[in-house]
Amino acid sequence: MLLDTASLYFRAFYGVPDSVRAPDGTPVNAVRGLMDFIARLVQDHRPDDLVACWDNDWRPQWRVDLIPSYKAHRVAEEQPGDPDVEEAPDALEAQVPVIREVLAAVGIARVGADGYEADDVIGTLTARAEGPVDIVTGDRDLFQLVDDARRRRVLYPLKGVGTLQVTDEEWLRSRYGVDGSGYADLALLRGDPSDGLPGVPGIGEKTAAKLLDAYGDLAGILAAAGDRTSALTPAQRRRLEEARPYLAVAPAVVGVARDVPLPEFDPALPAAPRDPAALESLAARWGLGGAVVRLLSALEG
Repeated sequence: MLLDTASLYFRAFYGVPDSVRAPDGTPVNAVRGLMDFIARLVQDHRPDDLVACWDNDWRPQWRVDLIPSYKAHRVAEEQPGDPDVEEAPDALEAQVPVIREVLAAVGIARVGADGYEADDVIGTLTARAEGPVDIVTGDRDLFQLVDDARRRRVLYPLKGVGTLQVTDEEWLRSRYGVDGSGYADLALLRGDPSDGLPGVPGIGEKTAAKLLDAYGDLAGILAAAGDRTSALTPAQRRRLEEARPYLAVAPAVVGVARDVPLPEFDPALPAAPRDPAALESLAARWGLGGAVVRLLSALEG
């Protein structure tokens, strides 16, 4: 089981009341919410391995070099030579170091790679895995990793993590008209304002799905755009031709990396905390006692 950790702690922050606070009054709703998310996931799915995948760089420069608008509207502060600071509430930012400490004390592997997003870590670990993989994320971009033959699916939280949309190829085809391998092409054609991806003007989700059904993939669509005998409308042909510079680089930006160099780590789901004393101290300082009990109970199975 691979967790898109930031996606989940953002959801916890907005889904758990900010009245959930430490003894000193500091909000800990994201910490508590994430711990309860993990406890519920372990209880319901019993994975052998669990990895909290991390954004060492939420907006990698190599993606920005290809599409400068990539996530540009979410930059709170530019830091030359270092990852830009993402716009996020101060009350959430203050909880992220606590989340790191809790994961370390429990013994849940937290894995990131400099210059890459958590999505890329997930893509790499999914590519390496020999058995089935469940990806837990609120980011639809990772639907591109769904693969029934290799038993890769996305568990998409609809309400907390108690209600998960199990995203397999049948669900993707019924909702978007594509399978996992086609989802990235669909996404880059339609664009995504939340990620600063312009897409192809005039080609929305339904048209993109029809084009992919007719021509197979982005390469097939572009070949059809250059073929005057194809069934594309003049407007579609013009729009695709005008978008060729964007379409030449978008696959590298939208597609998750699958060969990221990662540090050594132990993905095994811990049965007991790695550092009980540290976990006890964190629980006392931040008022996490109930969440710790629930998480440890789930881990003990």
